[in-house]
Amino acid sequence: MNTKILHVDPSSILFNKDEGIETCTPIFTDPKTKSYLDEASIILRSHKNCIGFPTETVYGLGASSLNDESVKSIYIAKNRPLDNPLITHVASLSQLHRKILPPSTKIPDIYLPLIKKFWPGPLTILLPVEDDTTLSRLTTAGQDTFAVRIPNHPVARALIAISDEPLAAPSANASTRPSPTLAEHVYHDLQGRIPLIIDGGPSNVGLESSVVNGLTNPPMLLRPGGISLKQIQEVGHGWEDIVTAKKTANASEPVRTPGMKYKHYSPTAKVILFVKCGNGVKAVQEALSRYPNSKIALLTGSEFEIPETLQAQFAIVDHLGSSITEMAHNLFAKLRNLDKNDMDYIFIEGVPDAGEGLALMNRLSKAAHETISNDSK
Repeated sequence: MNTKILHVDPSSILFNKDEGIETCTPIFTDPKTKSYLDEASIILRSHKNCIGFPTETVYGLGASSLNDESVKSIYIAKNRPLDNPLITHVASLSQLHRKILPPSTKIPDIYLPLIKKFWPGPLTILLPVEDDTTLSRLTTAGQDTFAVRIPNHPVARALIAISDEPLAAPSANASTRPSPTLAEHVYHDLQGRIPLIIDGGPSNVGLESSVVNGLTNPPMLLRPGGISLKQIQEVGHGWEDIVTAKKTANASEPVRTPGMKYKHYSPTAKVILFVKCGNGVKAVQEALSRYPNSKIALLTGSEFEIPETLQAQFAIVDHLGSSITEMAHNLFAKLRNLDKNDMDYIFIEGVPDAGEGLALMNRLSKAAHETISNDSK
């Protein structure tokens, strides 16, 4: 299969503000962008293949969530385990009700303040699966809930609207690899496996959506992501009591959201994560001594103060970012870039596993081969 890349202009896609998220009628000022999304829509409506496309979080691998063959194409292209559920993306509330939810079904009230504040955007909610659902049960891994969100990227939302297909769309990477934030990342992993990648430039957030379950009491944060725990708590209306799910599920345990069970976000090089290591000098020196004759890269954050004499022992030294937001935005792209340079190990400075750092450390800990912690530093 030849994989084609089509470059579109996200700024040429406009939305009627009066519609809000109730409906979605994209307006195109660039005919080429409209033509390319029409081409992508034909593939999606054929229910034969999945395609790569940009979202504000990371690039997604999308196919109709209403058709088993479409959803199977995602699992095949990614080599993804079948018990790892998928998030469905819709363009509007009307599409959600018209295509998935039965007419008599209401979205639970607890979600309404979150939807008002964070949709469209990087927040995913869990809803009950009805007996007569139109959803492919492959998206839910056979469970009684499904995950859904309205993306904020103009290309993603327009594509879903004009194809009129709710899209099951995990990250567009080979399973276990770092998530893609550029079209070239998707091409690297999936060339020859999918027919088309829509290139809409870099993803802005850099981490996947946050996933919440408001069907439990108290509500639960299943996966930290683009919306922080604090932002969710500040909404109130019961969300101030939200609890955090355990980071990793057991091998035999069913999961309701992606990212809880299998190794994720990992480059080919082994990641060594440093937590609570002060300026990093002693911890890094000791770690270097354990890997002689190895090609090692160092990604620093805001606390490490590694002298030039120590930096000289690394093949590559790079700065992940000075803030958690910057580090999160850069993480996957930096990991992929270091993989191009055939590193044996990547040393990464971590951040506090709380507040804004919760989502970043979730990804780093899942990518890590080993975590080095020194509470005394």
